[in-house]
Amino acid sequence: MNAQQHTQLIKTKAQSLGFSFCGISKAEFLEDEAPKLEEWLKRGYQGKMHYLENHFDKRLDPTLLVPGAKSVISLVYNYYPQHDLAKEGSLKVAKYAYGEDYHQVVKDKLKLFLQEIQDEVGEVSGRVFVDSAPVMERAWASKSGLGWAGKNSLLLNRELGSFFFLAEIILDLELEYDGPAKDYCGTCTACMDACPTDAIPQPYVVDGSKCISYFTIELKEEIPADVKGKFENWIFGCDICQDVCPWNKFSKPTTETRFRPHDDLEKMNDKDWVEITQEVFEKLFKRSAVKRTKLEGLKRNIEFLRS
Repeated sequence: MNAQQHTQLIKTKAQSLGFSFCGISKAEFLEDEAPKLEEWLKRGYQGKMHYLENHFDKRLDPTLLVPGAKSVISLVYNYYPQHDLAKEGSLKVAKYAYGEDYHQVVKDKLKLFLQEIQDEVGEVSGRVFVDSAPVMERAWASKSGLGWAGKNSLLLNRELGSFFFLAEIILDLELEYDGPAKDYCGTCTACMDACPTDAIPQPYVVDGSKCISYFTIELKEEIPADVKGKFENWIFGCDICQDVCPWNKFSKPTTETRFRPHDDLEKMNDKDWVEITQEVFEKLFKRSAVKRTKLEGLKRNIEFLRS
């Protein structure tokens, strides 16, 4: 098979495994991203997420992750739920965390994908990634035409909005490459205007240290008093900048059964959240990304909103 046939094979397999979109870029140094990343770190927008300061070169050069890498396959996996559980005035959890942890769900698909490529093509070296290594996934996804980085820095797709996970396979296989997508944000500033903590200081730049998701998930210490009253009842993550984005009117419910929430999650009211026990926490979030905060972290978030 030649590069064209390999490319067609990969795109067909991506679809059969449930990925909504698949785009391919040449594995090369991300020259445009280097100064942006440097400036972002210099401003301290990473907050206490010090791991983002590590592996600067690896973030920009895929050949340091896979020696001899020639192609970066970027993939989109939809997680938009059948029902939005966020109710006005009630405690809320970000949609991506309703069901099973995406790291596991998508990684299972990627491993199978890579194995199938190797079975069909022969000896190919590669690695799979889903938000778990120093890969600038939005840059690669934009480069391969899956969408554009919006003013809230999330990847936007004209057919699907932004409620999806990104994943990559880096291969030492020559393929046909896609071109970048156009930016369709225009003059819209809905995400910037809606953010209650002013975490989007300028278009296309997010101050991670001011994001509600950062405070409720990444920050392990006490939440600063100066953001009190600004969380709009989010206790794990936040969907505000996505919910207001006009492109998300095109979001379609996922068919992935592993992303379905536990039946009891939909029934939770504020009293249940305040009184949540370890047993209930384990039952609701047995395989969910919410386990990252542990019960203590979730309780801290709830108490911060309620005190």
